[in-house]
Amino acid sequence: MKTYYERRAREYDDWYLGAGRFAERERPGWDEEVAALQAALNALPGARTLDVACGTGFLTRHLPGEVVGLDQSASMLAEARRQAPQAEYVLGDALSLPFPDDAFDRLFTAHFYGHLEDGAREAFLREARRVAAEVVIVDSALRPDVEPEERQERILNDGSRWEVYKRYFDPEELARELGGGRVLDAGRWFVVVQA
Repeated sequence: MKTYYERRAREYDDWYLGAGRFAERERPGWDEEVAALQAALNALPGARTLDVACGTGFLTRHLPGEVVGLDQSASMLAEARRQAPQAEYVLGDALSLPFPDDAFDRLFTAHFYGHLEDGAREAFLREARRVAAEVVIVDSALRPDVEPEERQERILNDGSRWEVYKRYFDPEELARELGGGRVLDAGRWFVVVQA
């Protein structure tokens, strides 16, 4: 998957912005939900936050407080530095975080948890709880037109095709999966859970 995200870095935000390959997609209420998601993040209390799988920094820039972004992709980090220059960035592995215990107040991740298969999910949550007392997860909402769990074919602008594992979440079920927590935002497209 590292190669996929390296190659997708320059076009990743097309998904959020409804541009490129996403321009013709029917996504009722999308722009309003992106704005609500950004507002929910802006409303979090300021904290020393680790943004795991920060990608292009599209959401990183909305996290209040001192932020460190981590990603396995150097290309994604280059985009993040441009888009959210106030944060510090580290190239690293989300399943083996290069930080000491309790280094952060909050661990944040967006659209990463839903790509983790069994085993990797548990490893990630162990690492998340090791470095931060609070975990905030943003991911895709379960809708009638998607399966809760699927393999998707994704096509990049260069025509390359990639298979990606993807889960969609009911917000209450995600909170239970995380061992308890509260739903900060939930809509047709996104869920935000704090544990």
